[in-house]
Amino acid sequence: MQTYLDLLRLVRSTGERRTDRTGTGTCGIFGAQLRFDLSCGFPLVTTKKIHLRSVFQELLWFIAGRTDNQWLHDHGVTIWDEWASAEQCAKFARAPGDLGPIYGHQWRNFGATKNEDGTYARDGFDQIAAVIAAIKKDPAGRRHIVTGWNPNEANAVALPPCHTLFQFHVSAGGRLSCQLYQRSADLFLGVPFNIASYALLTHMVAQVTGLQAGSFVHTFGDAHIYLNHLEQVDRQLAREPLPLPSLHLNPQVRDIFSFRYEDITIEGYDPHPAIKAPVAI
Repeated sequence: MQTYLDLLRLVRSTGERRTDRTGTGTCGIFGAQLRFDLSCGFPLVTTKKIHLRSVFQELLWFIAGRTDNQWLHDHGVTIWDEWASAEQCAKFARAPGDLGPIYGHQWRNFGATKNEDGTYARDGFDQIAAVIAAIKKDPAGRRHIVTGWNPNEANAVALPPCHTLFQFHVSAGGRLSCQLYQRSADLFLGVPFNIASYALLTHMVAQVTGLQAGSFVHTFGDAHIYLNHLEQVDRQLAREPLPLPSLHLNPQVRDIFSFRYEDITIEGYDPHPAIKAPVAI
């Protein structure tokens, strides 16, 4: 994870200070890239503890096409609470806890018809099912793309998609890699989650398509640190990274939609203690 720490240090020392939507202020750069070889260990940040249940359950929630915060609560995850408040739901005229057309909706029901009550018909395009079918049929294809960004609906949610588009690539040796484009990246709080989430997704897609996990490439637009995270960043950068853990998936699972939390195991994760920081909303 040294590459992540190097980017964090670069932005901390050279980032341009700017105002931002939240009113908190950031220092940041535009344009950066990290690359992780998934055969070298699972890329979990070790200089602070990451809440694995939140990462894994959120990804399963996305893959299921869900947008209801109650499901996350039922599975012990509260990371979307700030965007699922009664005030936010009322602002967008949605039922309590309904986050609207966010990631899961775009991944599994892109372009669906909006009903009069604000819900969506199940008549959209299932990008996850389609990309897996395409990888199996034409592994050398260059169109293995899933987008979370729908211009017609980007402003219909409290938080438009930050991790915006991802593409899979299959090497001649049968290794599946994934590149993510992230338009906006909270380097201290969000990016460690994003790295772990998309590394896990790459492993899962590789397993159900009969491939080996290759690399995860993380490309950034606006990569920033919130000004009220600077002290926490300094504390993290003073710590030495520790050995990466390993990921084990239940080998019996061959359908991307059949994975459950119990099918995902991390071994050897012994990080430094967690570092708390406020979420900018």
